Amino acid sequence: MTKKKNREIILAKRPEGMPREDDFRLIETEMPECKDGMVLVKTLYLSVDPYMRGRMNGVKTYISPFELDKTITGGIVGEVVETRSPDLKAGDIVTANLGWRDYNAADSREVRKIDPGPAPVSTALGILGMPGLTAYFGLLDIGKPSSGETVVVSGAAGAVGTLVGQIAKIKGCRVVGIAGSDVKTKYLIHELGFDAAINYKTTADIKKALKDTCPNGVDIYFDNVGGDISDAIMPLLNFKARVVLCGQISQYNMNKPEQGPRVQPYLLVKSALMKGFIVMDYADRSEEGIRQLAQWISQKKLKYTEHVVEGLENAPKAFIGLFTGENLGKQIVKVS
Repeated sequence: MTKKKNREIILAKRPEGMPREDDFRLIETEMPECKDGMVLVKTLYLSVDPYMRGRMNGVKTYISPFELDKTITGGIVGEVVETRSPDLKAGDIVTANLGWRDYNAADSREVRKIDPGPAPVSTALGILGMPGLTAYFGLLDIGKPSSGETVVVSGAAGAVGTLVGQIAKIKGCRVVGIAGSDVKTKYLIHELGFDAAINYKTTADIKKALKDTCPNGVDIYFDNVGGDISDAIMPLLNFKARVVLCGQISQYNMNKPEQGPRVQPYLLVKSALMKGFIVMDYADRSEEGIRQLAQWISQKKLKYTEHVVEGLENAPKAFIGLFTGENLGKQIVKVS
């Protein structure tokens, strides 16, 4: 009998600028062995996320870089198909940070069992996973929104941005989203309840558009993109405004970061706060966040959408799509 092969995606070379499909390679390997204390997990969905681009540069930041000719790793949702652990049984659905493979052998202590009842299991990679927790803790812990305040969200149609805006509305704020297409801006307003949205790709004067949509200034800026958009918002900050520094996707594919306006004078004269964070800062409170997000979903206070790409072999294409604005909501890959 021929032993079943396992497909996986490795980093073939370090991207220069925008990633290309030939920076990755799909290979076949032997099936992993399920040893004592481990489970064999069949990948159902895998997550592609902007932070992965930094890991491809070979430079250690808050997380180790991807190694060349090694498997890409990230969030996955999978089904336990073999177990040598008393904690999990075949058929259990789990989530973990594992390889972009058809099958992963993992220590049972490194995976978290998912209850498939409250929402589709894919949401463990989105609204009930890392992006949801990023939005929840970034806005509530750093932004500290109050009713009547104005919140501006860049990258507003992405997995994090869509949730930030909706949570801000739950807290009684006026919300302005910035996104890259008319389809996205209409979705933000008509489906998610944003008060206004700006298509930065077709807006001739982003500064004027922001002044028009934020007549009372900006109390909270949730920054997912950086660059010119963030530069345009700084002069509009109100007294004691909060800038939540979550991502800089406009800069990730640049060999050398752009030099923008100095932000310190705006922060100084407005007694404003700018704070960066990563979701792992809140690892010990993740259950709190998931519980509240799930409650808001059940109360129909939060909506979400997923952009699903089919096939493990198309994971690199899905990842590149994050930087070309392909996705509305959470970008995931359905593997099996």
